[in-house]
Amino acid sequence: MPAAAPLPPAKRAAPAGAGAKAAPTSPGERLGLRSDWDFALHLPLHYVDETRITPIAQLREGRIAVVQAQVLQAELMAARRRVLRVTVEDGSGRLELRFFHFYPNWSRQYAPGKELRIRGEPRRGLFGFEMVHPVCRVAAPGEALPQSLTPIYPAGAGISQAWLRKAVAAALRRLDAREWLPADLLERLQLPPIAQALQLLHAPPPQLALEALEQRSHPAWRRVKFDELLAQQLAQQMARSRRAEQRAWPMPERGGGLVQSLLRALPFALTADQAGCVAEIALDLQREQPMHRLLQGDVGCGKTVVAALAAAQAIDNGFQCALMAPTDILAAQHLQRLAGWLQPLGVGVAWLSGAQRKREREAELARAASGEAALVIGTHAVIQDKVQFARLGLALVDEQHRFGVAQRLSLRAKGAGEQRQPHLLMMTATPIPRTLAMAVFGDLDISTIAHSPPGRQPVRTRVFSSDQRREAVKQRVRELVLQGRQVYWVCPLIEPSEPGEGEAGGEGGEGGQLGARPRAGARGGQPELRAALEAHAELQALLGEQAGCVGLLHGRMPSAHKAQVMEDFAAGRLRLLVATTVIEVGVDVPSASLMVIEHAERFGLSQLHQLRGRVGRGSQAAQCLLLFSEPLSQTARARLQAMHESSDGFVLAQKDLELRGPGELLGQRQSGLQGLRHADLREDEDLLELAREAAASLLREHPLAAREHLQRWLGAGMDWLAA
Repeated sequence: MPAAAPLPPAKRAAPAGAGAKAAPTSPGERLGLRSDWDFALHLPLHYVDETRITPIAQLREGRIAVVQAQVLQAELMAARRRVLRVTVEDGSGRLELRFFHFYPNWSRQYAPGKELRIRGEPRRGLFGFEMVHPVCRVAAPGEALPQSLTPIYPAGAGISQAWLRKAVAAALRRLDAREWLPADLLERLQLPPIAQALQLLHAPPPQLALEALEQRSHPAWRRVKFDELLAQQLAQQMARSRRAEQRAWPMPERGGGLVQSLLRALPFALTADQAGCVAEIALDLQREQPMHRLLQGDVGCGKTVVAALAAAQAIDNGFQCALMAPTDILAAQHLQRLAGWLQPLGVGVAWLSGAQRKREREAELARAASGEAALVIGTHAVIQDKVQFARLGLALVDEQHRFGVAQRLSLRAKGAGEQRQPHLLMMTATPIPRTLAMAVFGDLDISTIAHSPPGRQPVRTRVFSSDQRREAVKQRVRELVLQGRQVYWVCPLIEPSEPGEGEAGGEGGEGGQLGARPRAGARGGQPELRAALEAHAELQALLGEQAGCVGLLHGRMPSAHKAQVMEDFAAGRLRLLVATTVIEVGVDVPSASLMVIEHAERFGLSQLHQLRGRVGRGSQAAQCLLLFSEPLSQTARARLQAMHESSDGFVLAQKDLELRGPGELLGQRQSGLQGLRHADLREDEDLLELAREAAASLLREHPLAAREHLQRWLGAGMDWLAA
């Protein structure tokens, strides 16, 4: 693609005066609506046809209708619960309105003789048609009917639809909706002008088919979705152009250096996929432009050794490398492997964790600051203010979707100096479907390890009802443990007294996917989620004299305690490990051959696959047993079916995108997704392709239009592009 044309400066709002008092939060600000464009792009969820009045005699059960009728009587019924009953008639028949929640003044508002305009869903009652909690208001004499469908907007507590309609209408009147996109582009894509599209979506004529509007397939909807995707693609391509102007330290490959020594020392040969990724990264590191690459691959595919060779190339050129992982366990796993490979070759390795004692931490900080430690590994502790590097040239981020934009930027800033940026390599074990890669990672280069190394055992996955097969599963676990085999037993909660909570500390949750249902007997009558503490005690009792070989691991344990438990399990001193999702990543015990996951219906698909990846790492045949509790939602059933049918992370990632959208696949903090309010990556792939092509053309031929379009959609919210 030719280089993008230079862009004019962005328009920026003037900063508020220092010391000025913050204005009271308005209803719009509570919804994130501040500018006229914010209101214009706050589009309806659905519509109600209030353009026609339906006589009571012509009402149809279950079909929402608008009725205009006169109040006959309003009475307060003092039964088991207070009910306000209002009877109305319109000359064709009578209708009863029932309100279970109401204000005292409603009985006056609905006084006999008042003319009401009523919208609701009629149903058959004891005395004819009735509506429960319809929308009612007093009709003004001679009040005309609306000329367009009535929009129903997304709203928050205390924000009325009437207020939103007025605010949106006022914003549309003020809006500068000039057309920035070239006419030939709109004609080719058969898209209407943006002003026309917005007017239609906020106030559609009654003859328009509601299905096309509410399914978002109408051309007006396609225009809005295209514009949104175009803004995202413009921003990504601009970010890539900006990075091309930045400078990094080039790190050429050195024959006979550390990289070659590491390759000779490894106890295995690289696979073709690994070697290809190493070559791509090595080429990036030799350039003066900062590397901005994502290394993706399925669970256990061997991303760590690729990262180790990248670190070796940086260290070979006199630079330091920092690796940041989201959990203590994963960071410790990297420390064990990378230190095991690189320390014998003379590389100093430092470890930083929030759980370190002050003296130990200060010693590691000094080694990083002096350059004695060429490789620094840790958790979020790596980006704290006190951490300084002598010459950071390469930043590695594992499980990158667990980190926010600010955290990745902070790590890169540790190496900024001499107007140079460190190279950045991010890693993920959650494979990215092609559509998502274009939408969210379009500004990244992506390297893929598509196949696992030889020797990995396939994991057979079976799905059982907990009510029917849990006891049989427990007996199977007992048999294996008594045979000396090792088993994981995963639960979604720590204690049974914590309904509605997931794992604390964010060490294993996926955007809240582990939220528990209420316990039995609580509101809703849902079954209690079995807790890790409870399961631990139960399995100890099952094993009797062998109870000492049952360990417990969860995110609220002190880091040292967690490390000791994992060491005992890896060494075989523990044979059954009851754990929460703290073991989702970074746990590698080759002798473990069985994974049991309770309440599997409560886990995300990618999370189930990550957990399953903890077994099958040795020479023994491995199994994963998924225990579920009824009732199962359609989505949960589809997830479990997908787990049963496939062990391919790329297949499951695509299924995850189809089932739940990008949020679950990438995690709630993954930047870039916040910008997609209207487009759906599962349904709008054709628009995404068109937007990608149009963005390149617009930047090249119409840079002012590109800037104005981007400003209209994203404003100042472009921080995520830098990370």
